[in-house]
Amino acid sequence: MIVIAGAIIGAIVGGLTARRRKGNRLDIAQYAAGYGIAFALVGLIATVLIDRAAG
Repeated sequence: MIVIAGAIIGAIVGGLTARRRKGNRLDIAQYAAGYGIAFALVGLIATVLIDRAAG
């Protein structure tokens, strides 16, 4: 769940960042994908750390 939430939040943050920088549609899509992947990766690491700490 953390990974999915991270991907969605990252995509939103990336899209808003690109829009603030006056990017076109492809810029917004690229930023959303990049931030989504980055936030999902952070969520994955957090999930693994939480799982190891709990078990």
